[in-house]
Amino acid sequence: MRWGIRLGIVLMLSTVVGGGYLWYTFRSPYGYEPPASPPIVDTRLERHAVFVYGTLRYDLIRWLVTGDIDIASSHATLKGYTRNDLDISPRVGDTVEGELLKVSTPALQRLDRYERIGARYRRVNVRLEDGTSAWVYRRI
Repeated sequence: MRWGIRLGIVLMLSTVVGGGYLWYTFRSPYGYEPPASPPIVDTRLERHAVFVYGTLRYDLIRWLVTGDIDIASSHATLKGYTRNDLDISPRVGDTVEGELLKVSTPALQRLDRYERIGARYRRVNVRLEDGTSAWVYRRI
């Protein structure tokens, strides 16, 4: 009987700690101070194009970060860049495969928080292979 109580306590603590970690990482207002002059966002747009090439390609991660389960995504290619682990850099003749997301302004702001705009990444505008203009996150 005692093993059942101990197992219940371990499961409860794991859930609390795991949930707390996910909340702190993806949603909390703590642990990150946005830059004084963030990239301009045209709030008149209903959706913003964002090219992602890392963890944000996965539906579960996008949902945890943005809280939006229905983010439209499609395969996209960024020509003239190469991928270097967690970053991309210009390189003639190379391409980076990824996903093109269409996100709302609040979701874009949550992506900025996740990528730690001003601390780890900067958001810059690029032109994809098909001519679409999109935001992309690049390491500082």
